[in-house]
Amino acid sequence: MSETTLLLGGRIHSPADAGATAMAVTDGIIAWLGGDEVGRALHPDAEVIDLGGAFVAPAFVDAHVHATSTGLLLNGLDLTGCASLTEFLHALRDHVAEYPGALVWGHGWDETWWPERRPPTRDEIDRAAAGAAVYLSRIDVHSALVSTALVDRAPLARSAEGWSEDGPLTRAAHHHVRRAARESLGAGQRKDAQLAFLRHAASRGVACVHECAGPDISGADDLVDLLAISARGGVPEVVGYWGELGAVDRARELGARGLAGDLFVDGAVGSRTAALREPYADDRTTAGVLYLDAHAVAEHLVECTRAGLQAGFHVIGDAGVAEVCDGFRKAAEIVGVPELASMRHRLEHLEMVDEQQAAELGKFGVVASVQPTFDATWGGSEDMYARRLGVERGTQLNPFSKLAASGVLLAFGSDAPVTPVEPWSAVQAAVHHRTSGFGVSPRAAFTAHTRGGWRAAGVDDGVTGMLVPGAPATYAVWDAGELVVAAPDSRVQRWSTDPRAGVPGLPDLSPQAPQPRCLRTVLRGQTLYTRSQDDDEIV
Repeated sequence: MSETTLLLGGRIHSPADAGATAMAVTDGIIAWLGGDEVGRALHPDAEVIDLGGAFVAPAFVDAHVHATSTGLLLNGLDLTGCASLTEFLHALRDHVAEYPGALVWGHGWDETWWPERRPPTRDEIDRAAAGAAVYLSRIDVHSALVSTALVDRAPLARSAEGWSEDGPLTRAAHHHVRRAARESLGAGQRKDAQLAFLRHAASRGVACVHECAGPDISGADDLVDLLAISARGGVPEVVGYWGELGAVDRARELGARGLAGDLFVDGAVGSRTAALREPYADDRTTAGVLYLDAHAVAEHLVECTRAGLQAGFHVIGDAGVAEVCDGFRKAAEIVGVPELASMRHRLEHLEMVDEQQAAELGKFGVVASVQPTFDATWGGSEDMYARRLGVERGTQLNPFSKLAASGVLLAFGSDAPVTPVEPWSAVQAAVHHRTSGFGVSPRAAFTAHTRGGWRAAGVDDGVTGMLVPGAPATYAVWDAGELVVAAPDSRVQRWSTDPRAGVPGLPDLSPQAPQPRCLRTVLRGQTLYTRSQDDDEIV
């Protein structure tokens, strides 16, 4: 016998009924939406949940995460709040004193915000670490500070590209020390971190995450464990990607959705490893690093397309994007544009892309897995992008409107632990882009962080990611203020609360507005998270 749950007294975000206050769910599927009294009459035996005016909307999808690293940040050394080099060293010293003898895994330092404008030396790290093995990734995770004790566990790092005797490690040297740090974690510690992350994501209204794994990021055992936790239920669904060339059989063995995610074409702007056409403005000796050229990109696209697997790449710099576009052109000559576009291959980040490239990528059916909080954190004319690239280049990153107008599917994510899992903040950042004309509408931003994430993973049934009859009951319940609707006149951003607009409203996304608070997260009818009376406890 089927069981029906009837949600009453809420504000339901549905294109099927913009004024709906009630929703019925049967066997994990939305059966009906409408008014309270009609709902009671149609479903007299249903279990009733009184929403008390709460806002109900499709749950978020985070289209780019690193679960274990984020879980370790939740439980480990969080350096994102350090405002100076001195504060950083004090935090490290205190952590070592609290956990003597343990590997120190930390993340989030960003020297561009510090008055010293430099990271600590290895000697300073060693003194603060008191002999402990230390791995501390920069905010962009493309470089890391390490102690000598950790380097001793990764001797190949000393002769690898990206090695520094005194400063952060990048490129291959970074991969060696990261692997050594990862292998120093116990299986129990890793699983605890994964579970902590998934529970945290659920508490933020996220019902699905895309794990971007790979041999240089997290390891096969890490992905297998994470997918197993997800399969047991009770946590957000995990869509796994494996970033490795020539690994079709490996992807299938691991249960990965595709050979995509963090398959690096280049690095990141903050670590000066994103591949640029012209040198960095604050270091004219380097233009970043290119890990894959157009030939390698094309080979990977062709192999994955013929195997029926989604392909994808991490790409940020303008030289990297140029290689990727050339790779798509070469692949299209071999398999044809329709077949290539049908696979909906992914590009992660895609920050420095021009109008012509956006149009070309739209023709190839590309998904852009992007992170709006990057712009909120580092965009504008005075922050990190502008300092690294100069104002002219630094204010042209993350052109979401340009991509959307070119037919590129947008899927929003956090790249956690690079930025926090705070989906409403990401939606807000996409609307209020720091470069005029680069943002998108509230509806487009919300769709990119909900339905767009499902479509990016190949779920394109026309209903998943929306609250309509026949759709999976995947939703979040929010304590939110008055709902508003963007006015149809695109020339001026105005807001309307008139229900006659027939458009489902969203919380106020203006910069000064308070963020909605998640009360419940549900995946296909199964509750993943309920906020307790203590506000923060997961029950």
